[in-house]
Amino acid sequence: MYEIGADGANSAVRNAMGVQYVSWKYDHTGVVATLQLAEESENTTAWQRFLPTGPIALLPLNSKQSSLVWSTSPEHAKELLNLPEERFVDALNDALWKQYPRNKGIDACTAWVGSLLHRLGLPDGAQRQLPPSICEITANSRAAFPLAFGHSTKYIAPGVVLIGDAAHRVHPLAGQGVNLGFGDIKDLTELLSDALYSGLDITHSDWMQKYETARQRHNVPTQLCVDALYRLYAYNIPPFVLARSIGLQITNALHPVKKLLMSHATT
Repeated sequence: MYEIGADGANSAVRNAMGVQYVSWKYDHTGVVATLQLAEESENTTAWQRFLPTGPIALLPLNSKQSSLVWSTSPEHAKELLNLPEERFVDALNDALWKQYPRNKGIDACTAWVGSLLHRLGLPDGAQRQLPPSICEITANSRAAFPLAFGHSTKYIAPGVVLIGDAAHRVHPLAGQGVNLGFGDIKDLTELLSDALYSGLDITHSDWMQKYETARQRHNVPTQLCVDALYRLYAYNIPPFVLARSIGLQITNALHPVKKLLMSHATT
């Protein structure tokens, strides 16, 4: 039988395996909380905004609740955790709604690109999205953790298999951590089912090797893309802002590319 290591980024199971773990720290801390929305709605869309201090994301839980991941500096994260709940909600709504000064040159460039795409029959289809208002947070739901990249060079060892954050860790800006974990579970259970229905010995290393190969081929490119996005959005100098703004416009306009990226991100 196999032991499944699903014990998080500081996995004791992975440490006991003695495998190499490639990792580096980001100079950011993630502040998490469960939020109560001011107005009930379908609430089926994840919402993210890139602030000068780091990205802030709301992930829907139900019609009245969302989960918060606020990536910011360690010092700011400590301040947010120490705020009374009412002031924390005020700071959160301010971060979601505050209008920052815009660069007129960048706005002119993106407007020209949008006009060009439209003339080429490739309207980007972008719609103005307004964030929800937050009325309160669930008591005692605030917490913080340091953000980092991590990847185990091996997901399997005799009698052991790693899944989720025990095997890989990403910055939360693209919301891919949970998707990668769900993908691990899906592939692992499918391989187990195939082995059982075929009458194969599930302790044999061949089928576990298939799991490791399939997941690493998917996880490593996704992790590196998220890391690249983090670094691209870490700088607010005009050339970087212009590059990522135009990149998003073009990606949104090229629907086959957009569809392919979305498909990869959700598997």
